[in-house]
Amino acid sequence: MAPDQLAFDVVDVFAESPYAGNQLAVVHGGADLTDAQRLAIAQEFGYSETTFPTARSRSAYDVRILTPSAEIPFAGHPTLGTAWVLRERGEIDGGAVVQHCGAGEVRVAFDGDWVELSATPSELAGPLPEPLVHAILGDHGLAPGDLAGEAWVAGCGLGWTHVPVVEEALGRARLGTRRLETYDGWPVLRDLCDGVNLVAVTQPARVGGPVDVHARVFVPGLLGAEDAATGSAAAGLGMALVARGVLPDGGGYRIRQGVEMGRPSRLTGRVDATDGRATACHVSGQVHAIARGTLKAPPA
Repeated sequence: MAPDQLAFDVVDVFAESPYAGNQLAVVHGGADLTDAQRLAIAQEFGYSETTFPTARSRSAYDVRILTPSAEIPFAGHPTLGTAWVLRERGEIDGGAVVQHCGAGEVRVAFDGDWVELSATPSELAGPLPEPLVHAILGDHGLAPGDLAGEAWVAGCGLGWTHVPVVEEALGRARLGTRRLETYDGWPVLRDLCDGVNLVAVTQPARVGGPVDVHARVFVPGLLGAEDAATGSAAAGLGMALVARGVLPDGGGYRIRQGVEMGRPSRLTGRVDATDGRATACHVSGQVHAIARGTLKAPPA
């Protein structure tokens, strides 16, 4: 039976300072909650994600990740934020741990104030047909001339459509009105993809050098709004950069996101690659504590 009172933490993830980045609620002691109770709590917080972790040992834990609409198998900022909170509460060790979630095992490592996840590439398809990409751009307020390269679907348990655009276009982009499964032209959007990641990518000054990225992430019908910092999209972007030949042998990239929302975020990515294909994706950032308290469990 679930307890009547549940402890929680609120943190800001991928933030260089508090009250920036992406908000996350971490609810403790909820192993016996029903799915409906978890969803009610996620809706009460209203953040893009709320997590419900249960420690297995000092080096492993299970986690359920919910948006206000549904449970999802994996997400980046909930992974980093949950691990950081469990370490701060003394429930896991401060070296490297394994998160067990709907997408499988995700390794999480700590380096001082930084937290890094390492995920296995899964979803990859592309390049997308140009008419389909133009339709996606149009739904987000952009024109075919804003396109700046091949668009790919890529992810590590949560797939994203990564559409490169010119820098100036990001200021004009808006939340789309169409769910991806409504597009004609390629069924992969229905099977693999959860949202759209519009990215302006600066080519590295040298082969294998760091890539600077300005990103805006939209999830029509799921979050219902723009996302301030999206670790799962950042992981998939590394795969897309390899596939596009921007980082054919792997390498590092730095993402600026959430600026247009007033929630500036910084994400650091690194992708390993062999023979032009990504083999591992790493995403890291900082976490800041905001609040801690208790909440009343919803009726069963």
